[in-house]
Amino acid sequence: MPLPVKVDEDLPEDVAAIFAAAGYAAATVRSQGWGGLLDEELWPKVQAEGHWLVTADKAFGNIRLYVPGTYISVVLLQADEESRRNYLELASATVRSLRLEEFPGCLIVATSRGIRIRGRS
Repeated sequence: MPLPVKVDEDLPEDVAAIFAAAGYAAATVRSQGWGGLLDEELWPKVQAEGHWLVTADKAFGNIRLYVPGTYISVVLLQADEESRRNYLELASATVRSLRLEEFPGCLIVATSRGIRIRGRS
């Protein structure tokens, strides 16, 4: 069964296509009708579905608020400059470099300088 990922509305919808092409069950927040929800409304819905969240929202990188190991997992794409191209490149680099299922409960931060993983034991 493919690992389910939910792509946040702050990212281009093509990010979901990149994850789907890599074998993940990718859906978008928009396609679910959840566009416009506040983080505190979206987060429990994504977690209740058992989905990983793929986002550019830096708030999800706050490990004091979102403590690794207490949730499914988050992939945070941090582009140096916000652009469709940069986010697609970060998404592609992530799926080429990692098998997400090997990092449950982790915060994965992808930047142009590489990928950091928080929450691994």
